[in-house]
Amino acid sequence: MINKRAVIYPKDVVCLTGRSERYAQILLHKARAYVNKEPHQFVTVSDFALFSGIPEEIIRKYMI
Repeated sequence: MINKRAVIYPKDVVCLTGRSERYAQILLHKARAYVNKEPHQFVTVSDFALFSGIPEEIIRKYMI
């Protein structure tokens, strides 16, 4: 079965960037602010791709 998650988590960002989990949390916080989302809303793969400039296909390859 292919993983079809829409939401990206800090652990996914850790795998993608190779940075620490705390840095991944900070990046997701910045991405949430970049796309004007409230603190309780999730960051989607497309939101993170827009923020980071990394294509969605590459992000999806690294998602756990």
